[in-house]
Amino acid sequence: MNLRRIFENKFIRFLAVGGINTIFGYGVFALMIFFGLHYALAALLATILGVLFNFQTVGRLVFASYRRDLLFKFVGVYAFTYLINLVFLCFLNLKGVSNYVSGAILILPMAFIAFYLNKRFVYERRIEE
Repeated sequence: MNLRRIFENKFIRFLAVGGINTIFGYGVFALMIFFGLHYALAALLATILGVLFNFQTVGRLVFASYRRDLLFKFVGVYAFTYLINLVFLCFLNLKGVSNYVSGAILILPMAFIAFYLNKRFVYERRIEE
């Protein structure tokens, strides 16, 4: 199988770049939990820092976009995914699941949601009429 051909797929590139972004974001989340922050605040801080980091990596490496004017839409996508993530973190917390485990469980489902929303609402190509 040709590795170059595999990485021509945007979703595969999104997952690869997402791996780097996830290590960054989950690292921030885990560090904040370690320092005693509430999971909601830890998730918020990880999301804010992650969005700033991810905007460059996702835009450039996945969607080949260097447009800074898309930041507002990108932030909107991640604000929405933060809220979804928070709902599930709260649910898992109420079920007695560790915050560390909950954060790890939600990585892949949140990646699918973020990819779809970014592709559909941030980086979609519009045909000029």
